[in-house]
Amino acid sequence: MFNKVLAVFTVTAISWNSFADSNSDLTNIIDQHWQNAKKEKVFFRTDPDGWKPNGKLAEFTPQAIARREANNIQVLDALEKIDTQVLSEAKLMNFRLFKYERETEALSHRYQDKYFPINFLSGWHTYFAEAPANMAFLSSSDYDNFLISLADYPRFNQENINLMKAGLADGFIHHCESFKDYHQTISQHIVTDPKQSALFEPFTRFPNTFNQQQKSNFSTRAIKLIDSAVTPAYQRFYDFFVNDYMPNCRKEPGIASVKGGLDYYTYTANYFTTTDATPKQIHDLGLKEVKRIRIEMQLIIDKVGFTGSYAEFLVFLATDPQFYATDRQDVLEKTAFIAMKMYGKLPTFFGHLPRNTFTIKGSATRGAFYMPPPDNRTPGTYFLTSEPSQQPLYNLEALSLHEAVPGHHLQNAIAMELDVPEFRRTLSHSAFGEGWGLYSERLGKEAGFYQDPYSDFGRLGYEMWRAVRLVVDTGIHAFGWSRQEAIDYLAKHTALTQKAVENQIDRYISWPGQALSYKMGEIKIRELRAKAEQELGANFDIRSFHDTVIGQGSLPMAVLDDVINDWISTQKAK
Repeated sequence: MFNKVLAVFTVTAISWNSFADSNSDLTNIIDQHWQNAKKEKVFFRTDPDGWKPNGKLAEFTPQAIARREANNIQVLDALEKIDTQVLSEAKLMNFRLFKYERETEALSHRYQDKYFPINFLSGWHTYFAEAPANMAFLSSSDYDNFLISLADYPRFNQENINLMKAGLADGFIHHCESFKDYHQTISQHIVTDPKQSALFEPFTRFPNTFNQQQKSNFSTRAIKLIDSAVTPAYQRFYDFFVNDYMPNCRKEPGIASVKGGLDYYTYTANYFTTTDATPKQIHDLGLKEVKRIRIEMQLIIDKVGFTGSYAEFLVFLATDPQFYATDRQDVLEKTAFIAMKMYGKLPTFFGHLPRNTFTIKGSATRGAFYMPPPDNRTPGTYFLTSEPSQQPLYNLEALSLHEAVPGHHLQNAIAMELDVPEFRRTLSHSAFGEGWGLYSERLGKEAGFYQDPYSDFGRLGYEMWRAVRLVVDTGIHAFGWSRQEAIDYLAKHTALTQKAVENQIDRYISWPGQALSYKMGEIKIRELRAKAEQELGANFDIRSFHDTVIGQGSLPMAVLDDVINDWISTQKAK
């Protein structure tokens, strides 16, 4: 495996001692780094939705950040001493991924990521408040550790505020219009009754094995901490945000308007896509994809006999009652049916299936998303908005295939069961994960979904949405587009409501580069499949192909390219 990679390393004399030393040394380096990451409680490039408070929270002081940077440099120095020529195939994969992550982490310290601990969708304060409801509380130690987190929150909160202050001083601050209502995400957690706090949720569902004294003791301690420590910390963040941060907010939407911002955007584009594509290349690719998908959408409009314009068809989809459920329960039941129908199809497309399950919750506060479990004691969670007016039925199939199976849940659950170093089980490259999710939407067509042409239009609508992201994200951050220009472009090409369009654009403004990952990753997976089908012909095995794509955990695009090319060579040899 990785013949192309091996060729770039210097050939050295191989001995059994060097073989043993390099393989064992690499294992030790990776293990020591993971132990340090667990101590720091900062794991580079993991899914932020998977974060769970567990004991003392991470430190984000300048000293702590510098400490982690120095440790990362030491790890890179140690990796230079590894003789890659003698690594086993499995160790070579570990080496390549681990080195890629450490090099990317080193690069991240040169840029301004740390100044943005919040974005339009979330922040440390929302992750902290929402995590407990999706955690397993099965023992006294689970509660003890969470109480430690509650007690530590004021420090954690202040250190993140200090990062925002530093960003403010350097001009790396969020856009005014996009964050005008963001204070509401903070104020909702400023409660007068601690029992009404989202953080009290674990203390409403004690295990049956707890006696009354245990329950009373834990509840009393939680109420005191929420009242005396956590709620005042949320108030401090609210005061800072309203009184200091927003009065100095960024006037222009694009990050390139800030000194050094264009370089930062180029970095974020590469970080999220795991490619070296330039903003111009990505922008042009987006325009090409928008044009292609628009033609396919028109074919469906013609098929259903709609005689109005494209824009009028989008209005029809947004307003006709036939495309909306009767109530929240109806939304959830239809969602569950889609998920279970796909579960039954999985063996046709995958040779290996995971043990862990997922649940569906109709309580998303920021659109649909998948929350991976912290461990195998809890299921993954597919969140969606169950309010009928906000969840059209014509895109429910595509949405569910993306977020649940064969999308994010299948991919994450398989990764967590791999026999690989721990850092690889939770590794989350956005282009790989979101690219797989978008690919999964299209895979549903092969699995017999989208029989209703309106549902198939919904699938294309979601693909169009991701293609438009390539255009507007680069337009905003690299080419000087105004917020309104981006809103108009997204509204013109998708069936999203006006409010949803504005929210999406504000998301892209506040999170430069992330929106590029979906289409860039999906295009790469589709390219690799087309290549495999062409070269293998009748010997192409779709189950083996899919197992290979997601069977190594999350991968950067270059590594995925090599993995599939090696798989093609192996299949040919058979």
